[in-house]
Amino acid sequence: MKDMKFKAILFDLDGTLVDSELFHFECWNEILKESEVRLTYSDWLNAYAGIPLAQNASTLIKKYALNTTLDELIRRREILSIQRMMDTEVPLMYYTKEILDYFSQMPLTMALVTGSNKDEVNTLFKKNGLNKYFEIIVTNNDVKQPKPNPECYNLCRTQLGLEKKDCLVFEDTVNGLKAAKAAQLTCIAIQRHEQQHASLHQADRIFLNFEQAKDYLLSQGLV
Repeated sequence: MKDMKFKAILFDLDGTLVDSELFHFECWNEILKESEVRLTYSDWLNAYAGIPLAQNASTLIKKYALNTTLDELIRRREILSIQRMMDTEVPLMYYTKEILDYFSQMPLTMALVTGSNKDEVNTLFKKNGLNKYFEIIVTNNDVKQPKPNPECYNLCRTQLGLEKKDCLVFEDTVNGLKAAKAAQLTCIAIQRHEQQHASLHQADRIFLNFEQAKDYLLSQGLV
């Protein structure tokens, strides 16, 4: 970590701000049930969480010999996500609202950098009202290469008009962490599952939740 204050905080969405991993896991299992396939939640966390939709779809088709095309499976998964988001409560991660409220009162710019598509983000934000916190939102629709490619973070930083040293990223998965570090940004991992902390060793710091992260940032005078 550096000695000067950050000017912007860039947040991942799924698994970082919203507790959506179970939601995405259940959506996939709803589709896979037709092929008599069921993932365990451990499978999801270890092999699919934080991976782009297209890559997960391709992996599942190959692994389970699914009788579908890649484009069709992606289309069905996107449609199902929107449908389920409209009638399912996707909860916030612990201390999300508190940290966003706190940082919104500080001289900080907040941005969202997510691998989700724009329709999913818009649907989710209509339900939880998080959009009011973010000056810039970068989704999968805005880039050609998903995480772990750094394009999304490079684009966000360019739109912010800030230097790399001015930006702090919050992520929860290896792919997200790789994207942030490839963009040469400081990255804190927020991951409540301690068994995954070893895989996030490239992070500048790892915490179980936002409360711990906020306390550290304030104690070090970084925000």
